[in-house]
Amino acid sequence: MAKVLYIVGGWAAKWRKSVLFGGIMVLLLAAIVAMRVGPVFEGEMTVPGTESEKALEIMDKKFPSETDLNPGTIQLVFKVEGKSLESSDTKQAIQSSLKTISRDNAVESIADPYDFGTISPNKEIGYTTITYKVTGADVTASSIEALDQQVEKLRDAGFQVEKSGISGSPEIPKVGVISEVIGIAMAFLILLIFFRSLLAAGLPIITAILGLGIGVLLILIGSNYVDLAAISLTTAIMLGLAVGIDYGLFILSRHRQNLLAGKSIRESIAAATGTAGSAVVFAGITVIIALIGLSVTRIPFLTVMGIGAALTVFIAVLIAILVVPAVLSLLGDRLMPKAAGDKNSYVPARESNAWGRFVTKFPLPVALVGILLLGFISLPALHLQTGLPNDGMKSEETTERRAYDLLANGFGAGFNGPLIVLATADGVENPQSAIAQAAKEISGMEGITNTAPPVPNQDGAAAILTVIPQSGPLDKETGKLVESIRAKSKDTESQYGVRLMVTGSTAMDVDITKKLNEALPVFGLLVVGLAFILLLLVFRSLLVPLKAVLGYLLTMTATLGFVVFVFQDGNLANLFGITQSGPILNFLPMLTAGILFGLAMDYEVFLVSRMREKFVHKNDAKGAILFGIKSSGSVVTAAALIMVCVFAGFVFAEDTMIKSMGLALAFGVLIDAFVVRLAVLPAIMTLLGRSSWYLPKWLDRILPNIDVEGSALEEDKSFSASSDDQLAVSATKAKKSATR
Repeated sequence: MAKVLYIVGGWAAKWRKSVLFGGIMVLLLAAIVAMRVGPVFEGEMTVPGTESEKALEIMDKKFPSETDLNPGTIQLVFKVEGKSLESSDTKQAIQSSLKTISRDNAVESIADPYDFGTISPNKEIGYTTITYKVTGADVTASSIEALDQQVEKLRDAGFQVEKSGISGSPEIPKVGVISEVIGIAMAFLILLIFFRSLLAAGLPIITAILGLGIGVLLILIGSNYVDLAAISLTTAIMLGLAVGIDYGLFILSRHRQNLLAGKSIRESIAAATGTAGSAVVFAGITVIIALIGLSVTRIPFLTVMGIGAALTVFIAVLIAILVVPAVLSLLGDRLMPKAAGDKNSYVPARESNAWGRFVTKFPLPVALVGILLLGFISLPALHLQTGLPNDGMKSEETTERRAYDLLANGFGAGFNGPLIVLATADGVENPQSAIAQAAKEISGMEGITNTAPPVPNQDGAAAILTVIPQSGPLDKETGKLVESIRAKSKDTESQYGVRLMVTGSTAMDVDITKKLNEALPVFGLLVVGLAFILLLLVFRSLLVPLKAVLGYLLTMTATLGFVVFVFQDGNLANLFGITQSGPILNFLPMLTAGILFGLAMDYEVFLVSRMREKFVHKNDAKGAILFGIKSSGSVVTAAALIMVCVFAGFVFAEDTMIKSMGLALAFGVLIDAFVVRLAVLPAIMTLLGRSSWYLPKWLDRILPNIDVEGSALEEDKSFSASSDDQLAVSATKAKKSATR
């Protein structure tokens, strides 16, 4: 791999203008195509094969007119402080506004709260449902503007009026420019401290933005052909920006080391691409494999999310090994460190530093403290509860959250999470009577506030029941109620011949969460097994991969523990701007497991590969650890801090899903890099000594040799020439091989 990338880096350096122009042209072409086709985020977070999905399929057949159109709807919630909604002036004002809204040609119907009885028992809160003639995604801005005008008119008259989002319209999570700017600004500051050069600090960020732009635009184009959930774009942006900066950092730092060692500019670029570039490619492959590995869960939206994020990582790798060398060549000797202090930062006078000496001097205390600390942070994960955040977890400054709270106060916590029960009585002599008996059985169940009368279909063999739970949609009791109704179906089938199936958004969220929790161990085993095999190939050792995998597991449990501590338990909520505690995002554990696996392997490779290189040459286990921490510790530290800053920037986003992902990844990288990779694992390797690198001879013979650090370049003298000479040498070798 190192030799191939050496040639690639030399080629990119020679044809620097063409490579850079090509990268910019790809960005522009992708932008033009994306602008023409536009994004289409229609993918829903559903899981085929669940009970709720099966119920929807049967409902499509039994109630075709109810499900074919799927029109967009908006709920308006009203309240007048200290006044009844049934007073004459209040009633007149509300009905007048609803009449004006109904003049919009896009409106199909409006459920008047006074005709449909949608006013709370205390007469203080009411709501109306506005149904449009088109789907939620097709409701125009002019229709929303006409609606908002009437809302503002009522608010000016002293009403509290809040509205829900448009059903059937995928909401693109609001990342916010501030989140990205904060992350990029902090990354630039870290790079400036590390490189002590404005030019060098800006280069990885510029190339990362180029790669991120291409990746995001390709995702926007792909959304026209693949069902894509809007959250997939956010995940891709978050990960693509972080790895793009890190990969540029790795190659640039190695290039500056090579310049200080006296290599020519083009030779330095080729060597940096062959060595650090090899590690970048391997690191990128591990992240990509982990993300694509999400497909083993057989959950469509998670699979597509992983593929989208993997695409941005793939683009980041290409930018790192092609565009970064081209830019390095264009900048020439302006990237040469000028001060003597810079030289000391890259070429150590001694093969150890204070931290390395501390870890190797006190390995047992360092390992014990680190493990105990991670174990303590992991404790909250024991009561992890997952779910899909709803309007009730949004900021109180949003109208959706206020509407949610008003409905809960007026009609009960379960009103925001109704259960749709499909009752079928195929082959029963008197189906409606049987369904009525089954409905009576349901209404008497514990945990139910109200059950609406059955709504039969045309042939009377099926009916829909709306059940209002006593608990909220994210409460554990609601999930138990869903399972209880499904279990009740066995009794109703045997007694009345009526089958009960529960669906609706709340039941679907319950099923998705259950499916994700079941798939997590399978994915975890895949990730752990893959990590062990990859590291076995790279480091040619049994114990190094084993301790790396165990370290990754500690990182994961600690990350989940911290997220539960903050988001679910509500601790430090004000610090992170969390307005409402609640269950953890249901796909966060699996997504975090995949991403952190790739990033953890990045740092493991960059750090331990230098240790192995030293151990092979000197056969000194402790010296190898000291050398690895000294030579790669600063780069890993800078890379990890950049990752933390980029991910932490998303903690300030409004959307709860984005906020939780940003916090989980920022904390996970922080713990993995500074506690696991730079403390616990080197301490354990010190305790193990030479046995850390043990590998049976029979296994050593059959394993392929993966040259991540580019040792083959040092052994092959032909690669010590300039990159132009190397290209000629490679061409000559190819000609000789062809004539044999």
